[in-house]
Amino acid sequence: MKRKVSGLLTALAVVFVLNAQPPVQVLLDGTSTNTVISRHIYGHFSEHLGRCIYDGFWVSDSLGVPKKDRIRLDIVEALKKIKVPNLRWPGGCFADEYHWRDGIGPRGKRPYMVNTNWGGVSEDNSFGTHEFLELCELIGCEPYIAGNVGSGTVEEMAKWVEYLNSDAKSTITDLRKENGRETPWRVKYWGVGNESWGCGGNMTADYYADEYKRYATYARNYRGAPLYRIASGANSADYNWTETLMKKAGNQMWGLTLHHYTLPTGSWSKKGSATSFDEKEYFTTMKNCLFMEELVTRHSTIMDRYDPNKRVALVVDEWGIWTDVEPGTNPGFLYQQNSLRDALVAGTTLNIFNNHADRVRMANLAQTINVLQALILTKDRQMLLTPTYHVFDMFKVHMDARQLPVKFTSPLYQVGDNKIPAVNISASKDSAGLVHITLVNLDPNKKHSLRFTLPGIKWAGVSGDVLTSAQLTDINTFENTNKVRIEKFAGARRLGEELVLDLPAKSVVALELR
Repeated sequence: MKRKVSGLLTALAVVFVLNAQPPVQVLLDGTSTNTVISRHIYGHFSEHLGRCIYDGFWVSDSLGVPKKDRIRLDIVEALKKIKVPNLRWPGGCFADEYHWRDGIGPRGKRPYMVNTNWGGVSEDNSFGTHEFLELCELIGCEPYIAGNVGSGTVEEMAKWVEYLNSDAKSTITDLRKENGRETPWRVKYWGVGNESWGCGGNMTADYYADEYKRYATYARNYRGAPLYRIASGANSADYNWTETLMKKAGNQMWGLTLHHYTLPTGSWSKKGSATSFDEKEYFTTMKNCLFMEELVTRHSTIMDRYDPNKRVALVVDEWGIWTDVEPGTNPGFLYQQNSLRDALVAGTTLNIFNNHADRVRMANLAQTINVLQALILTKDRQMLLTPTYHVFDMFKVHMDARQLPVKFTSPLYQVGDNKIPAVNISASKDSAGLVHITLVNLDPNKKHSLRFTLPGIKWAGVSGDVLTSAQLTDINTFENTNKVRIEKFAGARRLGEELVLDLPAKSVVALELR
């Protein structure tokens, strides 16, 4: 009997060895460090939409949380922890109906407005230019302001730039001083319109290119405050828009935007639930997320023809997963929960941006609080950090570090007859000489073994963190705020001169070589 059992175990061991996947061979080149991963890739977006500004950043005087004026400070501290580099405001579609003079001066005298894009709610303009710039100062981030081209005027935008940036004496700068700000803020990043092909005016590419040049001409550089002018770029795969803008106005811009959202079903009419989905819909979501690689590559190729020195940045200032709103919430507020799936979307997208850092030099996740793929959700005094927040916490090590090229052939994740790459990776070397590697395994069913060859990298040990959970649909709630959280990762080790690791199923992993 013992002999039969022993023979059976031997046979099973042979079958296991034959079926085992060999490790994925990865080349991480430590000798090529010419490209810097701009910290501004890790930017965020806060529009006057739903509960992002009002009841998000800007709360009632009576709410019992720490505040500076009405700015909620627990949110500020959470954003400081992940070193948010820039914040885009006031929109979005809202930007092209926003008139900045309505949001300055004594709050009791500011006019009310109807937010026609998002829910038809009335806003009292109590959160305006001064409040936004104070928020940025508290966070320690750069402001990125989107100007009104759709319903505004050249003069209106020009005066806003003067109000923000000029230190000369004029009626506009005197007004700024009367409103409590003696010195200019010197705001660097300036968007000239938003989605001008759609909610920002329904313009053609040729028409917008001419309008851009006109607005950009009168958005002046003031002493000590050169503008980084950012043109409203393409909707996803509209390559003609990029071609036209680069051809007609490429020499007058610092950056050109790109907007692309990951839709779980691929349909705008029925996008899919944030919390209830099967593996087939998960697969479709990740396939749509990976389309960002093709978009960035093709738009960059067009830009290269007109700008071979890569002077113009590709600014992906709206990206993220967009699902149906949570049941029972205002459809115009775009409030959605945030699952482990969303964390995998975030990690994958950030890896793509890191690997294209020669052209992608700014990006903004949509949106920071209580809207779309938010970092933070709030409910009265309560606040929670989403799985997406934790990904930004893990990836912040790449900010302003030198990109390290990664070459490998990913194993495939297959559902039915469809396949996508299961693994994506990016890596960098920081100013202290530490190497950081971020990895995502999209396969919810299989771990993958990886073996890294590391030419040009000196290291003695490895440590890491991992973000995963039992189910793709797992979320953090106000009753259980830490269900999906960062934990220590012990699956990587040194083997001779190589790094070997087992990458868990449905996980995001960050490693540090020291």
